[in-house]
Amino acid sequence: MRLVVATCSVDYAGRLTAHLPRAMRTIMIKGDGSVLIHSDGGSYKPLNWMSPPCVIDFSEPDDDLKAAGVRELWRVTNTKTADMLVISVLEIHHDSTHELGDDPGLIKDGVESDLQRLSAAQIEVYGEGFSLIRREYPTAIGPVDILARDAANTVVAIEIKRRGDIDGVEQLTRYLELLNRDPMISPVSGIFAAQEIKPQARTLAEDRGIRCVILDLEELRGGETDHDRLF
Repeated sequence: MRLVVATCSVDYAGRLTAHLPRAMRTIMIKGDGSVLIHSDGGSYKPLNWMSPPCVIDFSEPDDDLKAAGVRELWRVTNTKTADMLVISVLEIHHDSTHELGDDPGLIKDGVESDLQRLSAAQIEVYGEGFSLIRREYPTAIGPVDILARDAANTVVAIEIKRRGDIDGVEQLTRYLELLNRDPMISPVSGIFAAQEIKPQARTLAEDRGIRCVILDLEELRGGETDHDRLF
């Protein structure tokens, strides 16, 4: 990856046109051929960019651009669409190249599958006397994360999210409506489980008779916390 901090202006021509006036910016030229232009604000999103496949032509500006202070002209052209990004470089403040090597990809910690697997193995986190029927219980509209029985032998459908919102409650509600049509397992109650549950989701769940459970990932992994698990 090449990182350049430069005073520059940028013009984009393609399905639309855009212009970035003269300012100091960071230009990233990545190994996959993409070019991204960042400012010091705007979080992660670049001001403008060109996705691969593309080619970069580095050339000298004409006399008029030289008179305006432009030292280098970078033309980044997408080889499929012919869209072009023209970077007029007035001054380079930093220029470095770094070999990043192969990236192993993002490894997410505490994803829903982890919460499902760990809580199914420790099914008592949902209540004393619980027993597991199965994970990923199939239905016509998708699998229920966990199907279990409580101490009274009532079937319980458990929907698990990292962050519980109203959509998750609605999803569990649809599962419950379908499962309760099956005379072999009805009545089926519901538990909405997550590492955190939004107040609106909790209110909706409780209004529908669905119990909410907060899952502590570290506790499921064998650690000890002072947080309550059941609400």
